[in-house]
Amino acid sequence: MSLREQLCEYGRRAVDLGLVIGTSGNLSVRQGDLVAVTPSGVALDRLTPELCPIVDVSGHLVEGDTQPSSETPMHLAVYEATDALAVVHTHSVFGTVVATTMTELPPVHYNALALGGVVKVAEYATYGTPELAANVRTALEGKQAALMANHGGVTIGPTLEQAFEATRLLEWLCEVYVRGLAVGKPAILTDDQLAAVVERALNPPSFPRRP
Repeated sequence: MSLREQLCEYGRRAVDLGLVIGTSGNLSVRQGDLVAVTPSGVALDRLTPELCPIVDVSGHLVEGDTQPSSETPMHLAVYEATDALAVVHTHSVFGTVVATTMTELPPVHYNALALGGVVKVAEYATYGTPELAANVRTALEGKQAALMANHGGVTIGPTLEQAFEATRLLEWLCEVYVRGLAVGKPAILTDDQLAAVVERALNPPSFPRRP
């Protein structure tokens, strides 16, 4: 599947799962020095491969007749600062709720470890600006996900599939936290508890075969 075809597939999934609305949200995937990115002003469930432009890592348009997403500078900044080969940015409901009310998403479930633990909220800046790109880079240091104040979420991964699954996990964690607040004060896992989860994952129990 080509890079552009991947954008179309995961763009539709993002819409189907309610992670974006209208023309919000954007995705990109990198191969070498080229990045395929979703276009500006096109709903993600209406993408076709030919609508998805390709830019180089310096931000120059290489192929395509449509303008790249206005958030392309943020995507390129992430590629410059990390080993990621895919970036997913959404305006999901629970992620945006947390991003408008918190400075970080605490680890209310051990699955947060898959995103790097505490998810930081990048300081607010106007979309598409170098300031926002810089803020997201800072929030993503050592992480697979970040939230963007009063905006949405961004996840990264070695493939678009893995970056998208990180987005699904981020939204689930945000929903657990928000719904937990409606019941009481969510318990936050301690560093020791998270370390124990890592230790368990590295040393899983063995089950002897039945004689």
